[in-house]
Amino acid sequence: MAPRPRIFIIDDVPDNIDMLVHALDGMAEVRFALSGAQGLQHIREQVPDLVLLDVMMPVMNGYEVFAELQTNALTASIPVIFVTAKNDPLSETSALNAGAVDFIHKPINPAVVKARVTMHLNYQAREREVLQSHAELEQSRSQLLQSEKMAAVGQLAAGVAHEINNPIGFVSSNLGTLRQYVEQLFSLVDASDRFIQGCGVSEDAELGAARRRVDLPYLKEDLMALLTESRDGLERVKKIVLDLRNFSRIDSAGWHDADLNSGLDSTLNVAMHELKHKAEVIKHYAALPLVHCHPGQMNQVFLNLLVNASQAIADRGTVTLRSGVDGPWVWVSVADTGAGMTPETVSRIFEPFFTTKPVGEGTGLGLSLAYNIVKKHGGRIDVSSTPGTGSCFTVWLPLNTRKEAAA
Repeated sequence: MAPRPRIFIIDDVPDNIDMLVHALDGMAEVRFALSGAQGLQHIREQVPDLVLLDVMMPVMNGYEVFAELQTNALTASIPVIFVTAKNDPLSETSALNAGAVDFIHKPINPAVVKARVTMHLNYQAREREVLQSHAELEQSRSQLLQSEKMAAVGQLAAGVAHEINNPIGFVSSNLGTLRQYVEQLFSLVDASDRFIQGCGVSEDAELGAARRRVDLPYLKEDLMALLTESRDGLERVKKIVLDLRNFSRIDSAGWHDADLNSGLDSTLNVAMHELKHKAEVIKHYAALPLVHCHPGQMNQVFLNLLVNASQAIADRGTVTLRSGVDGPWVWVSVADTGAGMTPETVSRIFEPFFTTKPVGEGTGLGLSLAYNIVKKHGGRIDVSSTPGTGSCFTVWLPLNTRKEAAA
């Protein structure tokens, strides 16, 4: 149920206030003041939806009160109706030119007052609805763009992974074959040495000099080490490619049972370029049951939390990843030792377009998108933060989300 509108009356004559209160009986919460200064103080403490303002008052007249309202950002948009005994066209024109929304003559007609006030309150309500609809539309549009952007990143990651897989495959095969060839060559050299020694033939001077230049024992040891390091490096590349595929989940779009620990690890490797120069990553994972979810979307949530954790750390810090089960809930947390946030900031971080980053460095949509994804999964995101100490974001998902997925 919508709250009752608030109307404030400023008039220096109590009888006039009584008549206006009677005219507005039952349609609004009505308060009043007998002077302009007193009225301004009350209005600033609790901003009303509409002000009925007398013009001719001692010390501070209605025009002066109106001018003061216009100088304050909190009160400048309040619609004001002048109510006055000055019954001439010039006064009415002056009031409307000053910015008043209407002008009512004294002595008042209660029916006219009620009709005019109802009209302006309805107009204000419709204006709020339009502004709210516009804000929601803009939010939906921006979140759609952000979601499409993340989907495009996922498709790009999957495409890159696919393209890299082929050269990785033949390089890996070639390295395996090369190692066999090298081992065969060294075996041939060793067999030649044994043959020469068995025959009792003195080594040719030129051959001996070549052996000393080559340093065959070192060559054997180092060449095999190089092949091993190359193979290890290739395995790391293959792991990154696999993580790119797992992050994008391009081959398994939609809802299905997934391991959140695995998704968090895959996303961590994708975000490692953001983290490796800023933080040490510590993991404390619990064994988790499979959760019915949209894995690609949950990876988007993890990516936003990991990147935010990295950006919250100014120099060098720690990012701690945890997971666990609590009754019918599975949770994953990302904690950082960064700058932290004030309670006021924490209360707004999931608002679309809200950001504490400098202009051009953030859209303010990442956490809003994450919040909506988790909400769509029937879960929630809890936040705890202390300025100068760090922040912790905990994602909670219900174990039974099949009903939500079908919705």
